[in-house]
Amino acid sequence: MIDSYQIPSADLVIEEEIKHSRFISFLFHCQSGEELKCALTNIKGEYPGASHYCYAFVNAAPDNSMAIGSSDDGEPAGSAGRPMLATLQGSGVGEIGAIVVRYFGGTKLGVGGLVRAYSSGIRQGLTQLQTELKQIRYPGLLECDYGQLQDVEYLLKQSDGVISDRSFTDKVLVTFELPKRYRDQLNTDLATMSQGKLKANFELE
Repeated sequence: MIDSYQIPSADLVIEEEIKHSRFISFLFHCQSGEELKCALTNIKGEYPGASHYCYAFVNAAPDNSMAIGSSDDGEPAGSAGRPMLATLQGSGVGEIGAIVVRYFGGTKLGVGGLVRAYSSGIRQGLTQLQTELKQIRYPGLLECDYGQLQDVEYLLKQSDGVISDRSFTDKVLVTFELPKRYRDQLNTDLATMSQGKLKANFELE
């Protein structure tokens, strides 16, 4: 499981004319099928009367082979959605959706021509796409004395952790999220700081 990956930070549109057909490619941040449907509805409203509205998406990390999908929307099977998806999956960018609108120009492209045409705008767009790094953090918790809290918070910050809650009773229960790669180091640092008394517990994924 990867700890971080790039996601789109801004939408992008690429427009091309290929053998008299107009291809308009949209790339955008997409975390769910609902977001994809919403974007598709909006684009159909902005670009009415097109011949096809093909799409592909990866709704999670780029190496996630379950949160994916595509549609040829009436083009020959495998000529649009699948090559669009393959291009997205090879990009290393996660949580990304792509929609390609085609206005037919009268010249048939053949399956090979369609594969190239539907991939072309996405390939170009990926080289121009603005992205940002998304850190994946996993939940954990630890219990400490009041006097240890400041040191605990410091160690969590050093490990790129994010505190989500502090519960104060006779002790302090700290709930946090942390990248997986820092788990062992955090517990080593906690043990050093507390003479072996403190240890963070991590929920199993």
